[in-house]
Amino acid sequence: MKPILAFGLDEIKLGQTDITIGNTYGSVSVLVSIILKFSMTVAGLIFIGLLIFGGITFIMNAGSGDPKKSGQAKAAITNALIGLAIVLLAFTIIQIITAITGLEILNPNF
Repeated sequence: MKPILAFGLDEIKLGQTDITIGNTYGSVSVLVSIILKFSMTVAGLIFIGLLIFGGITFIMNAGSGDPKKSGQAKAAITNALIGLAIVLLAFTIIQIITAITGLEILNPNF
């Protein structure tokens, strides 16, 4: 079988470790675990940023009397909370799948 990629999977390092994709048992699970942990961290940072932005905007526009600007701030806070709820729901679903199947999705064995 001819390789599709121009490089071997054993050349791709996963983070700061010596683990590569091509020569590790369960390498796909390692890759999925790293991507999921990274995406949850990024989602948390985005949530905090939007919450701070919405709170500061709401405080700054509270006394201006413009309901449109305070409505935008409320929408930013609401959307941040909805996004956090979606991320937490996804994390819960991953934990349920882990409990049912016995696969360690977020903590693979290196």
